[in-house]
Parts: sequence; C-alpha cells; structure tokens
Amino acid sequence: MIIAKTDEMLRRLRRGQVYRRSDLEQHSTAVDRHLGALVKEGALQKVAPGMYYYPKESAFGMVPPKEEMLVRSFLKDNRFLVTSPNFYNNLGVGTTQLYNKQVVYNHKRHGDYKLGNTNFTFVKKPHFPKRATSEFLLVDLVNNLDTLAEDKKMVLSRVADKARKMDPKKLGKAVKDYGSVRTQKLFNNGRWISA
Repeated sequence: MIIAKTDEMLRRLRRGQVYRRSDLEQHSTAVDRHLGALVKEGALQKVAPGMYYYPKESAFGMVPPKEEMLVRSFLKDNRFLVTSPNFYNNLGVGTTQLYNKQVVYNHKRHGDYKLGNTNFTFVKKPHFPKRATSEFLLVDLVNNLDTLAEDKKMVLSRVADKARKMDPKKLGKAVKDYGSVRTQKLFNNGRWISA
C-alpha cells in the first residue's frame, strides 16, 4: 500500500525540482511516512530540513540541484542574489584567495545554512542588485574587506585605481545604493570616483 502511495506521489513531481514538505502535503495523507520511504529508497534526496530534491539523471549519474533552485525554495522568495568572495578575484585588484563560501543577499534570512552539499551564508540586506555587476562587486569588496585574507592596504590601493577607471555614474550609484557608511566615506573622501 505504501509503495502505491509513494509511486502516486512521485508521478506528480518533476525531476530536477526542489520541493518543500508543505508543497507535498497535498499529494499524501501521511506525508512524513511517504517522504521517509522515498528518501530511504533513494527516489528523493533530503537537501535540508523540510526540503526534498527529485533528482534528474544524466549519462554521468544524478545531477545535483541548482543553487538558485535550492535558495529560492529555502527562502520561498525570488528576490535574492547569490555571490561569493571568489568573484572579487575577477576585478583585477589583487585578490587571489579562494573561499569555500556562497553568500546570499536576501530580505528574509540571516545566518549559515547547509542546503544540499553547499554551505550558504545568508545576509539580510535592504538593497542589492538583481545581478552582481563589476561596480557592485567593487563596493561589496570594500564593505567586506575586513573578512578577507588579503593585504588590505594593497587591495584598497588597487581598488582606488580600478574605481578611477570605471564609469563614474554607475560606480557612484553603486556606492550610494550598496555601500556601508565606511565604504561611502572611502570612495567619496578618497575621491576614488573620477569627476
């Protein structure tokens, strides 16, 4: 009987999707028992408390869930930005360290959470862009400079040089919208934004 019920539940799901327990309650009269059975047999993967992934298969095996899908399901919201201190390395300001850290700017959660096999640091912020532009990343780097394992003076010197070469209008807006008070002072008092 339980096999028939779990098979019926699986037929209603789409491979490659992440589901919350609350999404699955409508498909079962004993959702916890059925979810437990599906996880035990490997049909579903538990990726966090109350979150399940119906794996998609490829020629190379099971495809892990996409980060954005995990975060969207966890937050129950589409308004977030996934970034990493590793992105600063592409700015050409002397950062070279590699970090095993994903940062999620969002409006709901704050703290460290493991979703699937990835550790995320959720940071609740009132404002962040839809995508991480070079201007945003430069401002974000200065906001988070104290948390980086880099030579801070050298990085700030190169940030100043980089800032003077960027579009002053776009950079000025990023500093105003996303910079901490300290970051805004550094950019404005240091005259890092060319006139």
